[in-house]
Amino acid sequence: METDDVAIVTAGTVLWALALIGALLLRDRLDGHGRDSWVWVAAAGVFLGLVGIRQVRRRRAARRAADRG
Repeated sequence: METDDVAIVTAGTVLWALALIGALLLRDRLDGHGRDSWVWVAAAGVFLGLVGIRQVRRRRAARRAADRG
């Protein structure tokens, strides 16, 4: 099955970014409930998502080059 991996990973990264924004806006409340690590979890999700986007783009480019050659 063919899928658009770049779009899928990008969508996931956008969701993590929204979670990060929400966690930052609610940081005081999260800290009061002992959930201050959620900010870092969301930040890690964004970072890993960006790494993932780079990886799937490189893989897509390599596949296209292999198909041409």
